[in-house]
Amino acid sequence: MKLYGYWRSSAAYRVRIALNLKQLDAEQISVHLVKNGGEQHSDMFAQLNPQHLVPALVDEDDHGEFNLTQSLAIIEYLEEQYPQYSLLPQGAKNRAVVRAMAQLIACEIHPLDNLRVLQYLVKDMGVSEEDKMNWYHHWIHLGFAALEKQLAVHSGKFSFGDSPSLADICLIPQVYNAYRFNVDLSAYPNIVRIWHTCQAHPAFAAAAPEQQDDAS
Repeated sequence: MKLYGYWRSSAAYRVRIALNLKQLDAEQISVHLVKNGGEQHSDMFAQLNPQHLVPALVDEDDHGEFNLTQSLAIIEYLEEQYPQYSLLPQGAKNRAVVRAMAQLIACEIHPLDNLRVLQYLVKDMGVSEEDKMNWYHHWIHLGFAALEKQLAVHSGKFSFGDSPSLADICLIPQVYNAYRFNVDLSAYPNIVRIWHTCQAHPAFAAAAPEQQDDAS
């Protein structure tokens, strides 16, 4: 199994956490999103993902190697193919709640604040660095305010109950980026509490950006 990613990619970070929770080994192959104009735009990587985005996962079955894209789809594949340690709780309702929290982050917050959007704001639309940061903070606060209310109902030690789930897999990379961009998270005590809980968990700690070989 191979994971093409980048140390600071939130989406690749999610997959690393999932792999670690399931105790699966994957060869980590770096695709630098900034160097040389972005290695994700190379012809080689475009064969794996025509969207020019990380991550991409390469696995194999009886028919040979195949590749998958989109972090949530990759994680759902890992959940179905490698059932050791479930990333979703028991029960259809509970699973839907966890998926909703995960998608709040992965589908509503992250796409508006990811690297290519921020680059487009500055390079193509002429947005100032200050306004870019205002944009970033706005979408973090809007999403985290809603998530905080959900966590008040459903969280235990982690986002849903007392075991790490898909919700935590999506939350932790987003909190990492929020801290990186100096977002004040004092209004979100549940999010901050879960962040600290996850930092002490080996699967999350090993997946942290600074622990990756391509960190720079």
